[in-house]
Amino acid sequence: MSFQAYLDAIEAKTGLTPRQLVDQAKERGLDAPDTKAGQIVSWLKEDYDLGRGHAMALVHVLKKGPTVSDRHVATGGSHSDPSTELWLDGKATKPEAASP
Repeated sequence: MSFQAYLDAIEAKTGLTPRQLVDQAKERGLDAPDTKAGQIVSWLKEDYDLGRGHAMALVHVLKKGPTVSDRHVATGGSHSDPSTELWLDGKATKPEAASP
């Protein structure tokens, strides 16, 4: 599953966009540099019943921002993302890939 697919699944399960969850994490102080991934994972499990894999995608966004390595971009594999920039503002507003 790609990072973007995880984020889209989080939105489907919680009803909140990834950006809304990032904002909540910031309000809770979970964006501090010394915050451990486990603290974020526990919060997402307790409040939204998210599993570790989904929660870790959001941990990545909180710790490193919405950019992912180009290692898996457009590889065609199951972990392939369409670009290095993750869309955090919800599936309904996500720009569609340009047609060739």
